[in-house]
Amino acid sequence: MQKEIEHIKEITKNGNEYDDMDRFVDRYRNRALRECRKYNFLINSENKYDLDILKNLFNKMGENVYIESNFNCELGFNISMGNNIYINHDMVILDCSDVTIGNDVYIGPRVALFCANHAEDPIDRANHVVYAKPIYIGDKVWLGGNVSVLQGVSIGENTIIGAGSVVTKDIPPNVIAAGNPCKVIRPIREKDRNQTKKDE
Repeated sequence: MQKEIEHIKEITKNGNEYDDMDRFVDRYRNRALRECRKYNFLINSENKYDLDILKNLFNKMGENVYIESNFNCELGFNISMGNNIYINHDMVILDCSDVTIGNDVYIGPRVALFCANHAEDPIDRANHVVYAKPIYIGDKVWLGGNVSVLQGVSIGENTIIGAGSVVTKDIPPNVIAAGNPCKVIRPIREKDRNQTKKDE
């Protein structure tokens, strides 16, 4: 198993193009699909959150992680999560490269992290050529509902990403950002730390 994982990591690293139908990639994609289905079924049918299923799938999962139903990932072994994380319903992580989620992170419903991208050339795309880049979510980040984070993006600590945003480039720490493409709106101010209501 470890040699197969090392093979996948080797062909997908550094944004190199690779065959999305590589037999080992396909094998581990199907494994992740089965395990996610198992996890989601137990929640939806028995209200049982068996995080051990995902712990065995991920590279790392910290303490006090809560993942709602209909979670799906592509491979699993590229995902590293810190402590005190809440993930709402319907999250998708295409982790064909490393995905790192820090501590004290809130993730809204229907959020997607896309490490993968298909080739722009139509002939290559028809021949399953893809490439992948890592995603990093810093400590104390809040991703609103329906946020999409694209490949190669880092989001700095304490930052808030508004609902419905498409994050195509790095976002610095300690800001509020939103939009498609996502852009910084303003820094998080001291008074924001002392209130929960929106500014007028």
